[in-house]
Amino acid sequence: MRKKIVAGNWKMNKTFKEAEDLLFGIADALISGRPDDVEVVVCPPALYLELATDVATEHDFSCGAQNLSEHEAGAYTGEISAAMIRSTGAEYVILGHSERRIYFGEHDQLIGKKIQQALRHELIPIYCCGEVLEEREAGRHFQVVEKQLSEALSGLDAGAFSKVVIAYEPVWAIGTGRTASPEQAQEMHAFIRKVLASRFGEPAANDTTILYGGSCNAANARELFANPDVDGGLIGGASLKAEDFVKIVNSF
Repeated sequence: MRKKIVAGNWKMNKTFKEAEDLLFGIADALISGRPDDVEVVVCPPALYLELATDVATEHDFSCGAQNLSEHEAGAYTGEISAAMIRSTGAEYVILGHSERRIYFGEHDQLIGKKIQQALRHELIPIYCCGEVLEEREAGRHFQVVEKQLSEALSGLDAGAFSKVVIAYEPVWAIGTGRTASPEQAQEMHAFIRKVLASRFGEPAANDTTILYGGSCNAANARELFANPDVDGGLIGGASLKAEDFVKIVNSF
């Protein structure tokens, strides 16, 4: 049975004290109750990873980074390596997020290198794919997502791929308040699983966790998660309030 995951992407938010308060707020809210079969992942800014993993270890949730360098080490000022992230105790890393693609020009070949770096250091990549509004309206959304999957995952065999989590993020729904309908989410998640099956085999595809990311919140999570191919969420703004985030965790 594939893993259910709710991951919170804090993006570039929170001071150190605010991050500390949010981490302990999440920890306290999880104590009150949570589904046993849902893994909770918190992805704060890299500055707070060690703090986050310390809290997570004591309160039975996991942590991840929001990005990493495609390089192993060296003269890359400002970059953060997979080995550095892993040394904090973090287990996950978000790769290919639409904001990295749009604002920093990341393309699928580069993201593929980052995925391989993550796997070399026993980090679980959460690989993000999804279409912009123009591509959706032009009816090209399936083509776009299939190309993203094909190019970023091209260097992996079925064994390596088994450690990857996919996150479908309709870019037109990120931070806009718009959300893909449950039917649209299910349609794309099922399509992604079909693409993965053609590349890695049906058993691997059926075991792959596919998350929905795109203005998922406490009000709509239950309906989205009820879909058979939606295995959880990659949560943005709603992960910045402990109560809202844990409500989403409890939406299964």
